[in-house]
Amino acid sequence: MSVETDRTVQLTAEQAEHARMWDELSGAELIQAIADGTFPHVSTVDDHIGQDITSAEPGLVALRWTPGEHLTNPGGIVHGGYVAMILDNAVCLAGASTCEHFMPMLTLNLNVNYLRPVLAGETYTVTGNCVHPGRTRMVANAEITDTNGRAIAQASASVLPNQTFAR
Repeated sequence: MSVETDRTVQLTAEQAEHARMWDELSGAELIQAIADGTFPHVSTVDDHIGQDITSAEPGLVALRWTPGEHLTNPGGIVHGGYVAMILDNAVCLAGASTCEHFMPMLTLNLNVNYLRPVLAGETYTVTGNCVHPGRTRMVANAEITDTNGRAIAQASASVLPNQTFAR
């Protein structure tokens, strides 16, 4: 037995505009729209870890990161897993910024070098740079710097577009 239903969904004007942006903007343009506040964040992780996207262009993204006390280990330093997470976000966004349309990335590998401790409440700049924007595999680097421009941590990664979101 099959049942047919009318699944027409009415969108608000704002939802319709977001759907249009999702379908029409390039990866870099959509990431910049998130930074500008004209497109909603695609995850609540940003708020949890203290991440704000500040700029995006094809192959290059910049984030502002202010980790909170809830991200620290028993020694009072931001846990290395969160440092890896923000670097992973940067390499994935750098890869996504090269796509014709935004596509979330899947991380194949992430190599992190921890250079200095990350302190809760301090604000850092995180940059992601896609050095090989391949169709099936991308290679990107990311770096965290403090307000004095000193390198805090860096990473290199291979990522691939999540084809579930292909359009």
